[in-house]
Amino acid sequence: MSSTTHPVSERETSDRPDAMAETIESWMNDLSTLTDEARASEEFQAWLDVHSRFHEYSFRNTLLIKQQCPTATKVAGYRAWQTEFDRQVQTGESAIWIWAPIITERCPTCHEGRQYHEASDCVDRTPTEEWSRGVVGFKPVPVFDASQTEGEPLPSLETTVYGDGKPLVARLLECARLLGIEVRVIDEQEWPLGAAKGVCQYRGSNSPLVLVRRSTNFADMASTLIHEYAHALLHMDRSVSPEERAKREVEAESVAYVVGRHFGLDVDNAALYIARWEGDDTDVLTERLARIATASEQVITSVEERMAAVA
Repeated sequence: MSSTTHPVSERETSDRPDAMAETIESWMNDLSTLTDEARASEEFQAWLDVHSRFHEYSFRNTLLIKQQCPTATKVAGYRAWQTEFDRQVQTGESAIWIWAPIITERCPTCHEGRQYHEASDCVDRTPTEEWSRGVVGFKPVPVFDASQTEGEPLPSLETTVYGDGKPLVARLLECARLLGIEVRVIDEQEWPLGAAKGVCQYRGSNSPLVLVRRSTNFADMASTLIHEYAHALLHMDRSVSPEERAKREVEAESVAYVVGRHFGLDVDNAALYIARWEGDDTDVLTERLARIATASEQVITSVEERMAAVA
C-alpha cells in the first residue's frame, strides 16, 4: 500500500491488526519449528540486527520492521517526515506497519479508558478528572524508513561508535550502579576462574555481583560485561534446570550482541546457538525475545545517559 498521496482508509486500518498479529505469530512458529539450524540462526540474528537499531521499540515492533524492511535505520510517520525533517515520502513507497500505544486517561484500578471502564464491573469510583494518563491499548500505524524519503539531509542517525571498546567499557562500569549491579574488574594474574571471562554472582537481597577479568581487548571485555549484566537483570532465579541455564546463556549473549552492535562493536555471533532453544513453544520464545529486548534497552539507555553526562 502507498500512503504518499492518500490517507489510510478505515478498512485498511481495521483489517491491519489481524495481518500484523499473523506476521508475528508466523515468524515465531517458524522459529520454534525450523529444523535447519543455520536458517533458524540467520532469522534470529536478522531480528537482533534490526533490534540493535531500534532498541527503544518493543520486540514485536522490531520484528514487524524486520519482516517488512530489514534494512531500516530510522522510521517515522508520513507527516513527521514532513514537519520534523523537511523530507517527503517518495511516490509509490509502501508503509511499514507497527503498533503504537493508545494513551489516554485511565482508571487507576482496572487501567482501562472511560468507555471500557464503564462497560466493565470495576468498582473503582475515582472521578475521571483525577485519573492519570497511561497506555490503554495499541493501534496499527504506518511509518516509513529514511530510505523511502527524500529532501533535506538527515541529522546524524548513528550513535557514538566505540569500535575499540575502551570508552564503552568505561561507560559500562559507570552505569553498573544505575542498573542495580555491583561490578569488580580483576587483574588477570589474580583471576580465580580459569578460562572464564566473567561471572555473575547472586547474593540474596544484595545487588548481583559481576566479576570480569581485565583485558587489553576492550571490545571483548565490553561484550563480557554486557553478557553478565544481562544475567544480573534477567536471571536472578537460579532454581532452574541445567538445560534452562544453557538456554539463558543464549539470552545473555543475544543482549551482548544487540548492545554491542548498537555501539559499533564488531560482535562475534558464534554463541547465538539457538538450537539450545529446541523444544520451546512459541509462548516461551515470546518471553525470551521480550527479555532480550528489555535488558538491551536497559543497558543501552544507561550507557547513553552516562555518555551524555560526560560529553
